Amino acid sequence: MSWKSNTLLEARSEFVQLALAPNANIQSLCRNFNISRQTGYRTLERYRIAGARGLESQSRRPHHTPHRCPRPIEAAVLTVRADHPTWGGRKIAFHLRSMGCAGVPAASTITAILARHNQLGGSPDPGGFLGLLGQLHNSLSEQDLPASLEGHPDLKILLEKLENGRPVERRRALSVVASHSGLRTSVACRVLKLSRSSYARSVRLFQESGAERLFAPRISPHRKFDTVQVKQALFSILHQPPANFGINRTTWKMADLVRAMHEAGQPACEDVIRAIVKGAGYRWRKARIVLTSNDPEFSHKLERISSILADLKAEEAFFSIDEFGPFAVKAQPGRMLVSPGEQHFVAQWQQSKGSIIVTAAIELSSNQVTHFYSLRKNTDEMIRMLETLVAAYRDRTKLYLSWDAASWHVSKKLFERIDTHNASIGSNGPQIDTAPLPARAQFLNVIESIFSGMARAIIHNSNYGSVGEAKAAIDRYFFERNAHFKNNPRRAGGKLWGKERLPAEFSSNNCKDPRFG
Repeated sequence: MSWKSNTLLEARSEFVQLALAPNANIQSLCRNFNISRQTGYRTLERYRIAGARGLESQSRRPHHTPHRCPRPIEAAVLTVRADHPTWGGRKIAFHLRSMGCAGVPAASTITAILARHNQLGGSPDPGGFLGLLGQLHNSLSEQDLPASLEGHPDLKILLEKLENGRPVERRRALSVVASHSGLRTSVACRVLKLSRSSYARSVRLFQESGAERLFAPRISPHRKFDTVQVKQALFSILHQPPANFGINRTTWKMADLVRAMHEAGQPACEDVIRAIVKGAGYRWRKARIVLTSNDPEFSHKLERISSILADLKAEEAFFSIDEFGPFAVKAQPGRMLVSPGEQHFVAQWQQSKGSIIVTAAIELSSNQVTHFYSLRKNTDEMIRMLETLVAAYRDRTKLYLSWDAASWHVSKKLFERIDTHNASIGSNGPQIDTAPLPARAQFLNVIESIFSGMARAIIHNSNYGSVGEAKAAIDRYFFERNAHFKNNPRRAGGKLWGKERLPAEFSSNNCKDPRFG
């Protein structure tokens, strides 16, 4: 007889009851229940050990499965499947190999892993993604996006592009959302109206480099101004004079560069040339004329002046001396505030009311200017300045006189007068020493900065009626300036009343403002 019970558990219970009866024949019972004697005796043994629970079906799983896929690999497979719900065994296997995972199983094994964990359901419902499309013009939150994007470092950027991005940025963000929503590529491309290549590229860029690379501007790899050969040909031409190419010019112009590029076998239009030149940082610039000195003792003279100023004592004085002019007393041009539509004119040819030469010296420690007017520039005027300074600073022990290398500043007559003074003055006045500036280095003369401020304040944009009126303005300027620095002591340097355009501090900087002659 075979099993007559409804269930396997009932059949085993009936077999045990019959087998435990007195004088029961186990072999005959096994034949009647259509089971082997080994199965019958094993069922009885389990009943004696565990009772009724021993009759329940036992697991047939083997105790050892040495060829089963390791748990870390299974976890990696399930993680990839969670991020990409539409991927099958082959895609997951390829992805794991591209990520450098070792021991990636076959695609069929991965499919078995997915089946064992109930991951082989049907295609996800696109309803959630389509609902997201309908909410794009409203404010979105992280809960509106797929769970697989939760915790992603670029999630906020993705949300911002979905809400406020340009159409192309929004489509790229939607491609990422569609991929993580589990939509099939064909469905996502049809909904977003994208090609498969564009969709796959957006998903890959976000997966590999995040939002920064996904939303970065696309640069064509075929731009001509990025070609190395074109760049090399252009710069080779630019570093040669146009005459080498039969062009009668000393500087290049764009049309000539285009022609030379064609002749060199690397044709390029003006736009390409402009892009290459600008990208390399080249600019069209006019050569700047700089003030220089050809004095072979430039460094020695400058060092001596600097050492004198560094050790200047309270009973000593250092003067910077020069002449301003001659300049004509007439209507002078300059900057002025005018009303809309008004234009200020100054005639080029005018009748001069006279001319003025100002000879002046500034004492650097007290910032005081001593000046007078001269009829000409010569040695006698320098001797006059020497005597004026000796009379004004009789309480000092030594006066240093610094001036440029003009002929009347270094004349034999002047130095004889200085030697005579030093030999005869004794203790009745200061000794005189000179600290000449290097030749052609008027730009180092501190008094030039004072003259620049004076010119800007009272000469530019002026129209004095006479020489006397102009001299009165100059006298007042220096009087007020000296009074200011008596009340506000300060060494010559920095901004003087805000009128000197360049610091009057003695250094190797240019002290003369070229706008104020």
